[in-house]
Amino acid sequence: MITKITKYQVVNACLTVVMMALVVTAIKYYNQYVSSFTDVTIDSKALNESRKVFIRLPTNYNKNIAYPLIIKTDGNFNLDKWDRILTAQKEAGEGEGAILVSIPNLFFTDTRNRDLVPPYARQDVNTEPRPEHDMLKEPNGEADKFLAFIETELLPYLSTTYKLSNNRVLSGFSAGGSFVLYTLHTKPELFNGYFAFSPAAWYDDMTVVENLEAFLTTQANKVKSPTYLYISVGGAEHPLMLKAFSNLESVLTANANNNLVWQSAINKGADHSDNPSLSVAKALAGYSAFIER
Repeated sequence: MITKITKYQVVNACLTVVMMALVVTAIKYYNQYVSSFTDVTIDSKALNESRKVFIRLPTNYNKNIAYPLIIKTDGNFNLDKWDRILTAQKEAGEGEGAILVSIPNLFFTDTRNRDLVPPYARQDVNTEPRPEHDMLKEPNGEADKFLAFIETELLPYLSTTYKLSNNRVLSGFSAGGSFVLYTLHTKPELFNGYFAFSPAAWYDDMTVVENLEAFLTTQANKVKSPTYLYISVGGAEHPLMLKAFSNLESVLTANANNNLVWQSAINKGADHSDNPSLSVAKALAGYSAFIER
């Protein structure tokens, strides 16, 4: 038996596929690029593009109170966890809360590695170092431009829009963790708290570790004010991630600085995606103790 398929059936089938694709795209857009808080778009000259940020204000926000500021690099990822923990801290009487600003990646363009990988590492991240006489020059990361966006555009906008205290934290996960470490060793004065969850410090044969070590070894006096660093990793993460974490601990131990207080934790049994949610409360607790001492 031969079944004839009419052109109308073909058209309807195509329309169904298109509609399903649009629905899937809309869901992804909402999940990745729309927050439950205040979404603000900033026209960035540093990045030559418009960038959205999610701004979470404390419960019962009071414009006359100076709040601590937390900037995280990972958009909606784990944002609900941050909200719950910050809310619980405020309800427990542990301060007035904090303003949390999360920066998502662009939706229709892959910008995560471009923005978060340090400019001394390849944007298309590799484990091995770049060959000395490599003729095919791969583009490096542009974390310097993303940091310029935060320093010269985002922070001034937040400072003029909200009343902020001097307590400011930068937090990031994985590639975002490498960006946190990059910021620490290039602009340590921008924040007095740095949280690096599962930092991808292994790029190009541990180049992030090496650059942090060079900073701590030769420029330690540039950490001029008390600064807190929290690093964590999941015990079940990739061996390369665990090696990079161990190297970071060794570098920090060998290059003690009175102005740099650091803590580290290995969350037993946690994989890469689980580690950040297990780290937020511990990092915030450590930071609170640091600023209250």
